[in-house]
Amino acid sequence: MTGSRIQNASLRDKIMSADDAASLIRPSTTVGMSGFTGSGYPKSVPMALARRIEEEHAAGNPFKVKVWTGASTGPELDGALAKVNGIEFRLPYNSDPVARERINAGEMHYFDMHLSQVAPMAWQGFLGPLDTAIVEVSGITPDKTLIPSSSIGNNKTWLDQASQIILEVNGWQSEALDGMHDIYYGTALPPNRKPIPLVRPDDRIGRTHFSVDPDKIVAIVETDAPDRNLPFAEPDDVANAIAGHLLEFLAHEVKVGRLPQELLPLQSGVGNVTNAVLAGLMDAPFGNMTAYTEVIQDGMLDLLEEGKLRMASATAFSLSPNAAERFNRDAARFTGKLILRPQEISNHPELVRRLGCIAMNGLIEADIYGNVNSTHVMGSRIQNGIGGSGDFARNAFVSIFMTPSIAKGGKISAIVPQAAHVDHTSQDVQVIVTEQGLADLRGLSPKQRAEVIIANCAHPVYRPMLQDYYRRASETSFGRHAPNILGEALSWHQRYVETGSMQPGDAHAGC
Repeated sequence: MTGSRIQNASLRDKIMSADDAASLIRPSTTVGMSGFTGSGYPKSVPMALARRIEEEHAAGNPFKVKVWTGASTGPELDGALAKVNGIEFRLPYNSDPVARERINAGEMHYFDMHLSQVAPMAWQGFLGPLDTAIVEVSGITPDKTLIPSSSIGNNKTWLDQASQIILEVNGWQSEALDGMHDIYYGTALPPNRKPIPLVRPDDRIGRTHFSVDPDKIVAIVETDAPDRNLPFAEPDDVANAIAGHLLEFLAHEVKVGRLPQELLPLQSGVGNVTNAVLAGLMDAPFGNMTAYTEVIQDGMLDLLEEGKLRMASATAFSLSPNAAERFNRDAARFTGKLILRPQEISNHPELVRRLGCIAMNGLIEADIYGNVNSTHVMGSRIQNGIGGSGDFARNAFVSIFMTPSIAKGGKISAIVPQAAHVDHTSQDVQVIVTEQGLADLRGLSPKQRAEVIIANCAHPVYRPMLQDYYRRASETSFGRHAPNILGEALSWHQRYVETGSMQPGDAHAGC
């Protein structure tokens, strides 16, 4: 593509300012926005909408909108709208700190949901009508199809379902993205659903561009703005230790014949620990690997460049600033190695189960029986959301959760008697890893799980406390299958809320 990113003359007539485009959005309506982990989200129109909302509020007029996205976005979207208290309802995932505070203050309704379920629920009508779609694209072709940008997310569904469409055409996005997308249009509602014809991570089953009704496009805004690319911290000793335990486990699984030498398709959540695992794979004795995951992180680009990873399928990028600059500069090198799909496909349980993914995700806390809390601090404060971890964990070939064993300088233990909130039941959690060690929970009873988790994963400061609790619970519990002391199971959390530490008599409690 050369010259203008908008290659259709009739659609160029719809170019306008972000403020003019934002004026087309009415109060109390639902807006579907593009974006997934800070990539491919609209940068200009949401900020213009936030300015408009602020002006309306100053004039004494109520103005909020309901916001749907793919997952997290950026400060120009979630942050800007939350700052002016402009979001009435939000789904399906949020990581913006301003929006998080609104949610935890009870000022914003938030529906935290499995990412694979968003598009189906929208089609089923469970979420209500979609009034406006605001979608970033990297270009518009002469025949009025849309070239996606750095994420797909739920964009196909938003474009299909919205009554009106506002496009942001972002010149910052690499033109070499054209052709990297695979947009499947074969989904249907029951009773007309058919199997999704994807049997390998590198299969292509759809189109490279979005099809759209051009009559629904009411505005096009040209932008040139980078994605929210946050730097990843260098892996510390804790992250490297977790990565080491996990890589040793994978090597053992290959040795005993439960995994092939090239492993099975990798899925990893976002964060420094998973990036440490990806970095460790660079020198690990595995080759010709593939990934079937949600996001492409820095470590996956490195593995692709070195030939350790043959290809990666995802729905979005989640890169550091340096990696994003490198990708934009050299994107053509990754042609044929990267595929971006709608999140209803990248996270689809049918495909995760068929492909046999190795799921690697983080957690907030796990209890001694292997129930995992991914979302709520102390059981009530939402942190971010479940994201796609549930889509993969329940259906993976191996379901792995990773975390440092302590947080807040030791004031919080990641291994507790009972999780204060459960996103992943023990049946969906097969392996837990901390810097202390790895607990392989496959085929173990609850009591066997407790012994392995306490011995291998708990921090030495908290291990005696857990052993004492488990011993007393085993002697006094109402039932002995998964022993607990009902009046004490959440006492660690209550102690933290009251004193600032889970440790009894912590000298720094309350600080």
